[in-house]
Amino acid sequence: MFSKIFPKIHNEGYKFIVIAVFVTIVLLLINNFLGLVGILLSIWVYYFFRDPERIVIGDDNYLVSPADGEVIKVEEVEGLQEVGIENKKLKKISIFMNVFDCHVNRTPCSGVVEDILYKPGKFLNASFDKASTDNERNYYKLKDSHGNDIIVVQIAGLIARRIVCETSKDQELSQGERIGMIRFGSRADVYYENYEPLVKVGQKTISGETLLAKR
Repeated sequence: MFSKIFPKIHNEGYKFIVIAVFVTIVLLLINNFLGLVGILLSIWVYYFFRDPERIVIGDDNYLVSPADGEVIKVEEVEGLQEVGIENKKLKKISIFMNVFDCHVNRTPCSGVVEDILYKPGKFLNASFDKASTDNERNYYKLKDSHGNDIIVVQIAGLIARRIVCETSKDQELSQGERIGMIRFGSRADVYYENYEPLVKVGQKTISGETLLAKR
């Protein structure tokens, strides 16, 4: 019960919490109303950087969600030139994370990280279609246990200004393992083959738990 009310915090969050608390103290010295605003801001910062444990299915016949948020795209697209997959049709699921969602990202499958590619870019609203190709983003190319290519893309948004990668090339990952996070409000795209989608547009997802697709 305690861990639900006061969840664990991601390491990226501690400095922001300290800043928020300091600002709150200054605002309280000015007047109570501004102090209340500071307290609410500090609470929001704390919960933005929450990093709760998740219950992962641990079944390689499924892909799990890499992010908390809302499904905004389920579609078939051309292959991704950025990671050397040009001549394949891939399925794509896009998940939008608003500023109240948990922003810790997880791998949808167990497997090996074959490549990680960072692309600088713009900071358009992450819900826009162009965000997938124009915004700052980080690609993770995974090879799952069945030999399929699975690509997870962390995409910065209108407010987000930092993509945090906590994974390295050639690393072996378990399904639902943390791979990084994005600060503040963003998007995660998953490209995959040989799985059938289990979610639809508008559906809410929980990172590491919601089943996105099945073999």
